[in-house]
Amino acid sequence: MSSLASMNIDSVKLELGLHIGGALRQGAGATFLLLDPATEDTLAQIGGASLQEVDDALKSAQDGMQKWQALPPQGRSRILAAGAHKIRENKASIALVLSVEQGKPLPEAMMEVELTAETFDWYAAETLRIYGRIIPPRAPNAVQTITPRPIGVVACFTPWNFPLLLSARKIAPALAAGCACILKPAEETIAAPLAMTACLYEAGLPEGALNVVFGDAPRISEQIIASPLVRTITFTGSTAIGRDVARVAAEHLKPCTLELGGHAPVIILADADIDSAVAAAVGGKTRNAGQVCTSPTRFYVADKIYGDFVDAFSASLSALKVGKGRDDGVQMGPLANERRLRAAENFVQDAVETGARIAAGGQRLGNRGYFFQPTLLADVSDRASIMSVEPFCPIAAATPFSDVDNAIARANSLRAGLAGYIFSKDFAAAEQIAKRLEVGQIGINTFAVSHVEATFGGVKESGYGTEGSTEAMEAFLTRQYVHHVIG
Repeated sequence: MSSLASMNIDSVKLELGLHIGGALRQGAGATFLLLDPATEDTLAQIGGASLQEVDDALKSAQDGMQKWQALPPQGRSRILAAGAHKIRENKASIALVLSVEQGKPLPEAMMEVELTAETFDWYAAETLRIYGRIIPPRAPNAVQTITPRPIGVVACFTPWNFPLLLSARKIAPALAAGCACILKPAEETIAAPLAMTACLYEAGLPEGALNVVFGDAPRISEQIIASPLVRTITFTGSTAIGRDVARVAAEHLKPCTLELGGHAPVIILADADIDSAVAAAVGGKTRNAGQVCTSPTRFYVADKIYGDFVDAFSASLSALKVGKGRDDGVQMGPLANERRLRAAENFVQDAVETGARIAAGGQRLGNRGYFFQPTLLADVSDRASIMSVEPFCPIAAATPFSDVDNAIARANSLRAGLAGYIFSKDFAAAEQIAKRLEVGQIGINTFAVSHVEATFGGVKESGYGTEGSTEAMEAFLTRQYVHHVIG
């Protein structure tokens, strides 16, 4: 067997490969390159999974689940909590790896590692709260019970924007429920999920309870979903690919949890605190270079404050420091890949052609690395593509409104319905608007809408099913009814 690929960053060395049966192995499938989005340099060349290796991972997950679900809840809880501890112990090195392979600033990467550990901690506790029911019996010599059971092997598909946290949001509740997992991360960002996997195994996870494969994404994904060993699928990604996943899953009568694209509207009322709204908007729009499914994009601003808001927002965006994620003081890193860079350029060009003006940014930075200026487009027409297509880049589009009912209608006009935001000092007005927005998550005077203790999911074409909170466990459990007549 050929030697494992490795990734060397400063004093951190991480071996890369498929993780099957509790051990790393070099993939025998087609090779691909792991790139640094800040420099376009090659970080590693890695072998993807062959058909046989995917089958090996599936069989390993089946075997691993037998060991994992045989542990009492207290044992599973202790291992998940120990995994969280191991992740925190290795926080600095994992964050550095994440920052380099994905591009996000090191402080953001550190926060993602911490939130990942928090997710395992939270579901370690939930492992102890999987309750069944005893039903009053129909006859004196009978016992009737409903008992939760792990659904089976879980296929987890995760994207490149939050490769660590979004993997944890699937794996942690699945493991808590007693399921084994096969994780297929995005090929651009495999290193951080592998580092997390290593921490879980160091914490005592049984061999095979978590397997990681990657490579030819369409082929591997279809093979995993079609396998009779896989009982449910959880996917985060674009709406277009989510449709494909749901179609293949439906052919095999398998349930899905789909967290798909968003295109979040922001309604800013005339009484809003402009300084606070701008400060929040800058952070919300440029976090992870705008590559966030809940990222605010369509800013509907009351006409009385529109000019002041645009001026303040553009000035703040222009003052941000953009650079390599691991450099000191950097507030926004590069886009994750060339696709997003080209998309950003196209959004700006289209918006200008349909009548918008560039209030800040609007261009690529430099000629190496996927850097794009934090951008504000003002006076944007609904005809501009950015008002209907999720940009997934650091571009905000602002437009004034005079009638709040019209702003709500425009906010609800898309097929996406993941997150929405309102800024106002009027509690009652904000609450009334919140009731009318067709989205799964709402932030009022904040863009923070994703927490492990809260449900997370979209409506309309932003997907179905729930992540986060206690409700996430239901996707990984079945209920078994037993009617036992005694004697």
